[in-house]
Amino acid sequence: MKAVTVIGIGDDGCVGLSSKAMGAVARARILAGGERHLDFFPQFDGERIIIKNDVVKTAEKIAELSAEHTICVLASGDPLFFGIGNLILKKVGRDHVEFIPAPSSVQNAFSKIGVKWDDASFLSLHGRPIEGFITKLQSLSKVACLTDETNSPANIAKYLLHYSEIDWKVFVCENLGGKEEKVREFELETLAETPNISDLNVLIFIRKDPNWKPSPVLPFLGEDEYAKRLPKKGLITKKEIRILSLCALEIRPDSVVWDIGAGSGAVSIEAARIAREGKIYAVEVDSEGIEICQQNILSHKTDNVFLIHGKAPQALADLPSPDCVFIGGSKGNMKEIIELSWKRLSSGGCLVANAITLDNVSEAYKTFKDMELIPEVSLINISRGQKLADYLRYEALNPIHIFKIRKS
Repeated sequence: MKAVTVIGIGDDGCVGLSSKAMGAVARARILAGGERHLDFFPQFDGERIIIKNDVVKTAEKIAELSAEHTICVLASGDPLFFGIGNLILKKVGRDHVEFIPAPSSVQNAFSKIGVKWDDASFLSLHGRPIEGFITKLQSLSKVACLTDETNSPANIAKYLLHYSEIDWKVFVCENLGGKEEKVREFELETLAETPNISDLNVLIFIRKDPNWKPSPVLPFLGEDEYAKRLPKKGLITKKEIRILSLCALEIRPDSVVWDIGAGSGAVSIEAARIAREGKIYAVEVDSEGIEICQQNILSHKTDNVFLIHGKAPQALADLPSPDCVFIGGSKGNMKEIIELSWKRLSSGGCLVANAITLDNVSEAYKTFKDMELIPEVSLINISRGQKLADYLRYEALNPIHIFKIRKS
């Protein structure tokens, strides 16, 4: 028997445990777990450790005691599925830990509603912020979600309704395997008003439309997608330029992105679709621009975009260090913005600056040169077909300089 055995247990308690698991408990000198789990073993006469608030400190104590005692740790379902198992591994060491899992709560939930789950995705809002949840849903059709007191089923439903994310069938599975087990299907509007759902629950979201498909992977939104919510001067990074700029940023799924001079929020929204696990900070000084950005974020369902109302570079001071920086507007502070962004940029990250006016082109190039940096520079000239009577002619857009540099 290894020093620590982590045993998965359901709400049915000892009844659902194998003889191997029961034998491990019988041989243990110390039994650790939540109060609910420990109550299943009133006959255990060794030391008990309650796992409640400071889980890390408790895991460290278990690791310390395991040098001289055999210990059993009780955990819900599969301890290595959003459970304490990984923390125990880190503190005790892989060679000294054995796992005896039970079916996970998610596995039990899908079995209760009679739906296959090999194509499902898993998202946990247990002890995690809800921001970014809507963006993740945009690429998913079947989702199991773990909740907590703050991110309760009712609050999650209200959050989805706020973003008009309503094309879902929702199942709430409570107290699985226990005497108070409940499995119910809800409309989001009803769930948002339903109180007193057990903290021990799993939410399952399934798309109502069986033919639903996620949005294209590559940026695809034209200016018309933002037409009702453009800044007063109608300024927006054109689709072709946006695609090239986003490509130059080398955004990854978990990237932290700064969009400086966000304008309508178009670049931020497209970046958010790529960095679904990341965070996008859209910095805009104009109050009307902030309102427009907020409207576009809401309508395009990208809740991992965080608006910062302020002027760069001052507004950048308290932001997390970025993996990607896009400079779409500078309000005359191009030099200062480049210098600060480069200093804060993570190793391997990319800085991309778009410049339309000769003044900004000159200032950007001189700033890079003074910093002894050699950027990639592209001059982009785009023309679009426009109808003229029965003919088709080309209409040129403003030429754009794109500066890119990677921090090695």
